[in-house]
Amino acid sequence: MKDKVSFSSTAAIGVMLFALFFGAGNLIFPAELGQNAGMNLWPAVIGFLITGVGLPLVGVLAISYSGSNDLQELSSRVHPVYGILFTSLLYLTIGPFFAAPRTGTVAYEVGIMPFVNEENSQLVLLIFTLLFFAATLLFSLKPAKLVDNVGKILAPGIVVLLGILLAMVIIQPMGSIESPQEAYRSGAFMEGFLEGYNTMDALASLVFGIIVINAIRAMGVTSKSGILKTTAKAGGIATVLLGVIYMGIAYLGATSTSTFGIFETGGPVLSSGASYYFGTFGSILLAIVIILACLTTSIGLTTANAEFFNKLIPKISYRSFVIFFATITFVIANFGLANIIAYSVPVLMFLYPLAIVLMLLAFFSPLFNHARTVYVSTITVTFLISIFDGLKSLCDSLGIDYFAWMQPFISFYEQTLPLYNEGLGWLLPAVIVIVVTGVIARVQNLATANA
Repeated sequence: MKDKVSFSSTAAIGVMLFALFFGAGNLIFPAELGQNAGMNLWPAVIGFLITGVGLPLVGVLAISYSGSNDLQELSSRVHPVYGILFTSLLYLTIGPFFAAPRTGTVAYEVGIMPFVNEENSQLVLLIFTLLFFAATLLFSLKPAKLVDNVGKILAPGIVVLLGILLAMVIIQPMGSIESPQEAYRSGAFMEGFLEGYNTMDALASLVFGIIVINAIRAMGVTSKSGILKTTAKAGGIATVLLGVIYMGIAYLGATSTSTFGIFETGGPVLSSGASYYFGTFGSILLAIVIILACLTTSIGLTTANAEFFNKLIPKISYRSFVIFFATITFVIANFGLANIIAYSVPVLMFLYPLAIVLMLLAFFSPLFNHARTVYVSTITVTFLISIFDGLKSLCDSLGIDYFAWMQPFISFYEQTLPLYNEGLGWLLPAVIVIVVTGVIARVQNLATANA
């Protein structure tokens, strides 16, 4: 039984995983973080790397370690209905609700907006996203190797362009690093930690994990330990590449504020940086590459969602799902990047704890013999806390007071749960429930075996 592959093969899988995670939309968040964190840049970056890079690696490893065929199978360990609901919500989040519309708005803000008058901006966004998602629709209806090949060329292309840009930033910074914005003056680490949620890569890792595993199996590795080791090595390569790029872009953002001021989102930071160092030619080159990279990401997300829901509801054709998702994505994209990010935060505050806890359960599952009671208990406790985190974020996004019925729950959580105000109130209860119910399940299992 083969359990090793050559370093070159492992590196190829690592680069593939990097390309899967490295959607052009991810460029905007470290840039925005850098602008806002200022002198508190590095604590914020460390927090960002934990959730933006570390958690995606844990997610891929969790899928590999669990031995599940896909996310629905893993999450169905809680309950088959939960498996369908959780997986569907996750696909919609990284697809037509948030991540896919973001590809169009990021492509617009980085590639097109610098050349457009402000008064025409909304109209040009409408026209651009109409063309952008029409292209997404056409390619998604007949997903061919063209998209894969373009992606393989674009991923290295973006890295080379960014490498040159970031080298210039280090050699000749645009300006001095300014004081942090209010949110980053104290608790910059936690701000960065929660900002890393916006990449959505930890959620996507639960989908991408099986792609990596299949690629490793195709190379002849069949043992569970061999797959896990190769996944870990390939994941390490992807993690290092992502981490270096994120740190560089965050530094770019931090050095840009004295020259350009604070932007509403991270999109204009990159285009302004390219223009500053390389003039109009640099801006145009960056625009072309970013637009094409966003397009391949958009096609990939639309295709993945249509395939999943067609498998879930075979009576509705793949073609119908592609048309439906491309239409929804186009409509949402026209709310603008700032609004998409603002309204994605409540969903991410709700969904991320459930995803992280599922990863933990996947690793500890053999210790309690995959007992469903442990899964149900832990997910229930996490849900009861994260649902209020999501609702709080929704109220904050809408600029309204918390609903009256929420107040007793929030007050109770604030008084009793460690790290609740930092957005991690679910962590300790989840760990305690895993330990307590895991021990009970193990004892019951031993008692049954000895009976």
